[in-house]
Amino acid sequence: MNLKKVRKHYRLFKGLQGIEEKGTDVIQKHEIPLQWLHKKLTHNQFLILSGILVGCTGGLAGVALKYVVHLIEKMITRDYHFSFPLLFYLIFPVIGIVGTVLVIKFFFHGDDEKGIPSILESIAQKSSLVKRHIMYSQLIQSAITVGFGGSAGLESPSAVTGAAIGSNFGRIYRLNYKDRTLLLAAGSAAGIAAAFGAPVAGVMFAVEVILSGVTFSDFIPLIIASVCGGLLAEIILGNDVLLHFSLKQPFNYHFIFFYILLGLFVGFYSRYYMVASHKIHLILHAKFPNKLMLGICGGLLLSVLCFVFPPLFGQGYLSVKVLVDQSAEQLMHVSLFKDMASNEWVILGFIGLVGLFKAFATSITMSSGGNGGNFAPSIVAGAFAGYFFAMFCRLAHIADLPAANFAIVGMAGAVSGILYAPLTGIFLIAEVTGGYDLFIPLMIVSAISYLVVKRFSAYSLDYKPLVDSGKIFSKHYDNNLLSLLHTTDIIEKDIKAISPGSSLRELVELVKVSKRNMFGVVNQSGELEGIVMLDDIRNVIFKTELYDNTTIRQLMKAPPAFIDVNDSMRVVMKKFDETMAWNLPVVKGKKFLGFISKSSLLNNYRRLLIERSPEEE
Repeated sequence: MNLKKVRKHYRLFKGLQGIEEKGTDVIQKHEIPLQWLHKKLTHNQFLILSGILVGCTGGLAGVALKYVVHLIEKMITRDYHFSFPLLFYLIFPVIGIVGTVLVIKFFFHGDDEKGIPSILESIAQKSSLVKRHIMYSQLIQSAITVGFGGSAGLESPSAVTGAAIGSNFGRIYRLNYKDRTLLLAAGSAAGIAAAFGAPVAGVMFAVEVILSGVTFSDFIPLIIASVCGGLLAEIILGNDVLLHFSLKQPFNYHFIFFYILLGLFVGFYSRYYMVASHKIHLILHAKFPNKLMLGICGGLLLSVLCFVFPPLFGQGYLSVKVLVDQSAEQLMHVSLFKDMASNEWVILGFIGLVGLFKAFATSITMSSGGNGGNFAPSIVAGAFAGYFFAMFCRLAHIADLPAANFAIVGMAGAVSGILYAPLTGIFLIAEVTGGYDLFIPLMIVSAISYLVVKRFSAYSLDYKPLVDSGKIFSKHYDNNLLSLLHTTDIIEKDIKAISPGSSLRELVELVKVSKRNMFGVVNQSGELEGIVMLDDIRNVIFKTELYDNTTIRQLMKAPPAFIDVNDSMRVVMKKFDETMAWNLPVVKGKKFLGFISKSSLLNNYRRLLIERSPEEE
């Protein structure tokens, strides 16, 4: 019976892959009505319709993911009972990580592309075209990882899935780059809205993170898609699945000073979280180059952490609700420290250690092959940081702070500091608490936390390597346009080359047939040794007595700079600015490939500026 189930699921995976390989031919049978509407509706009308369809589809995908993971967690907690309950935390996380690695290897051909950075790279480098299998692969992989206890969140896979749906919708209906990018962002907004039942947070996330560095003027499809995703989540999922809770105490302005201190505390904690996660990622990949071995060892490490600190298991939202209900001692009831749960200082230490090791658990989960995101972990980490801060102040007789409110506000601070998304953090927590009573402290803590982490790095460590290499957009629009240009695309290869041993006569003959005023001096190995500019030889080119006894080696000069074929356009532009040259040679290693002219680069830049600028209505 089990063998039949395995074969059935294998055929399902192969069927999904077959759809991807056949491309749009399979889908075209079902798209006739929309193709007709595409022709009949105005551009804006079709975009609004597209926002509704993408929002509903992305929202349903996010809802399905949340529900499936909820069922998996319910199944393994109900169907598996151990005489020693902590064995539960020791067994399932490693199963989830290794299972995800095997699914990626055998069903997705080892393509482990995941996370928001991959979507940002698609926007910047791939014309907002996302691989088709991302529309379902993220759901499957993250369901296995998080469902079996991986310490990660479902919001990032939900957003990536929605983005892939929006991108491929735009691909099917042959929309241009701007519209395709808008629908990609709309899909991600719907995914976030569905994950929390928070449409405003979905829009803020899309604007702050997905569309960062992209110029847009039409946000109506984005808003509609987010509303669709949030509405579907509210209709289908209940509060048992979604993160929702009510405030226990109203805002008290007498605690403003402590909220300012909390902002600083959470800001420095967010920086610790990101640095620790980044270093763990580097260490794991250096120690275990084999992906399966990485998955096994990472899964075992995660299982040990969950065994010692059970709140690290899974998304962690149940632990957040326990903290908000001010029942922190319950977190220790199924742990090695349950006998000490009556001591408040021990509880404080336990909460602090969970907060510290949350960075380790999440990084291990995602670095060892699991699929998930930092959204839920940042919320959980912020709740523990905020509760720890308030409880410490109370136990140290500094101030009797409302721990639940500080835990709630800490969540927004961590989202702001870890994801570099302060508006998302503010509106998300305001929505999941069902009101805006804590809006002032939410703004204070989020702003301070964001300023603290920005002091260390302008970009999140998740994105910084890609920003530095020009693979994703930054907040500098000029650099974003330059990153869309590639050196190989603007090399001028009609430049004549001549050997250093050739005579001036041969060069004169070359000038007669060349349309350019520059020449590369290339040896027998194809390596560039210098350049000859027509302006530099005007004083000798008409002296026929020099034709046969003057060599090119005597006339050539070193170029002011070399452009490597792998240089980014920012580097190329910097070389032009530093040398004040209008033409520079391009090499691969030492091999001569051609020249790049500054005028050609600027013309291409101007073309992109026109294409990517928002259209006026």
